[in-house]
Amino acid sequence: MHKQIVTFRLDTKKKKILDAIADDMSRDRSYVLNEAIDNYLEVHEWHLEHIREGLRQAEAGHFAKESAVAAAFAKWRR
Repeated sequence: MHKQIVTFRLDTKKKKILDAIADDMSRDRSYVLNEAIDNYLEVHEWHLEHIREGLRQAEAGHFAKESAVAAAFAKWRR
């Protein structure tokens, strides 16, 4: 795996928290940042893929029936 240096600004409070987490884990700041970025990317890739799939289904004309939508809303109102 090829690694590159990336620089960005971080406010002082976040940096202190980041360093405390790294210290508690006996890891360096880069490790914690890489873990955080991996998690962020995983969640957002998952989210975007579900949006794309929903759009594919909509473009194909596959929509939920009105009764299924009403049942879902009724479930969440309880």
